[in-house]
Amino acid sequence: MEIFLLLIRLFLVAIFALAGIGKLLDLDGSENAIKDFGVPDILAKPFSVLLPFAEILVAILLLFVQTSWLGAIGGFLLLLTFIGGMLFQMAKGNAPNCHCFGQLHSEPVSAKSLIRNGIFAILAFFLILSGKDNQGLSVFDSSNNSDGNFMSFILGLATVGLLAAVVFYLKKISEQQTQIMRRMEILELTTLDGGREIERENLTYPNNGLPIGAPAPDFVLPDINGRDISLENLLMQAEPILFFFISPTCNPCAALLPEIERWQAELRGKLNFVFVSSGKIKENLDKLAGDQFKQILLQKDREIALLFGAEWTPTAVLVNTNGTVASRTAVGDRAIREMLEMVKTQIDDPDVLLIANGGETNSLGKFLPEFSQIDVFDRNITSEDLRGKKTLVTFWSLSCGYCTQMFEDLRDWDKAKGVDEPNLLLLSEGEAEPHRNLDLRSPIILDKDRKISNELGMSGTPSAVLINENGKIVSETAIGADNIWTLIGKRK
Repeated sequence: MEIFLLLIRLFLVAIFALAGIGKLLDLDGSENAIKDFGVPDILAKPFSVLLPFAEILVAILLLFVQTSWLGAIGGFLLLLTFIGGMLFQMAKGNAPNCHCFGQLHSEPVSAKSLIRNGIFAILAFFLILSGKDNQGLSVFDSSNNSDGNFMSFILGLATVGLLAAVVFYLKKISEQQTQIMRRMEILELTTLDGGREIERENLTYPNNGLPIGAPAPDFVLPDINGRDISLENLLMQAEPILFFFISPTCNPCAALLPEIERWQAELRGKLNFVFVSSGKIKENLDKLAGDQFKQILLQKDREIALLFGAEWTPTAVLVNTNGTVASRTAVGDRAIREMLEMVKTQIDDPDVLLIANGGETNSLGKFLPEFSQIDVFDRNITSEDLRGKKTLVTFWSLSCGYCTQMFEDLRDWDKAKGVDEPNLLLLSEGEAEPHRNLDLRSPIILDKDRKISNELGMSGTPSAVLINENGKIVSETAIGADNIWTLIGKRK
């Protein structure tokens, strides 16, 4: 019986240790999973850190007979919480990602994950019923030369060693998984089936592209005639620009070429088609010349494509006549077709703004809601004060780790920004005194109950929107420091 209890303990040690370590390896994924289970955003971040440490603590307690009973109680309560959350979500018809083992393994909540956690809970409950003083053989007590204790010591060491090896190799596999998936998607994009173009699902990753409303990155690239062409040169034509990021080795690009030429003819004089490729001039002309003139710009590798967030070929991005990004990235033939259909319906609008692949714009295009608030410096700030110049409205929090990481850069920009750069308005939460010590020149409003930020389409921190001179929201919500900086043309 004692060896049986030891085996149960070691099994649960491995389960809780792997779960905790896996979550620590992917704290962002853990935070998202916790939010999906209905935990408020303000609590999701601390819970995503506390949960893996709690699981690792349970594993440590289970390892020693002196503390195993407490570990079993802690593990049982954690498992009951997991099971309750799963049942609640399944009853609502949801299937959030359980993120049970973090970066090592994750899957949507289902009957399978429910049964698995139920089995773990039964094992933990069995240890509880066994009593505080009856938790099986000791793993580390080798002072007694009896065969039972000696075998338990060897078994314990072997289990701990195996667990360490499993964690090490699973981490290596996990690190390679993303690259493997990327290669598979590239193969899917570039494979032809019996000479037929494969109809692919939209492979775009909206967060990888630039936020709508952000200034398009400036560049200078040679065209196929050796002339240097900049973004400024292209904007002088006073037409929206549809950038196609392609490659002479990309079969789907060549397969889509006849349709692109048809769109080019249909929208001539309304939309400027610009192709950004790589490689040598001759191979681009041989593969992509077609029947119509094309403005083909050649990058050395993929440096300009990456600035636009175009990680795949073919990818299309629309830029307005004022030089701002007007669409999410459209990746693959189907997504590009959908984008062109949307462009046709909006091309006569001088400020074309669209989202490919069904993305959300939050409050894009709406006007700033009226408000009058006293900021932390006892100044009365109103919505009218934001008119007359562009303003970056940022939703921020002292309790947000990502916010504090970007704050030094934000403060430096606030002090040094030029007259042509946007004003800054910081919406935050908490008490006034800590905010007064931030050494910001710009106003800081404590947005109680998130009234202003929610009306602006910002629900998490850090996030931001850009307001134009007339008080109109001209960007989608940018989430995270990198996207926030792109709204004002700063790229960290």
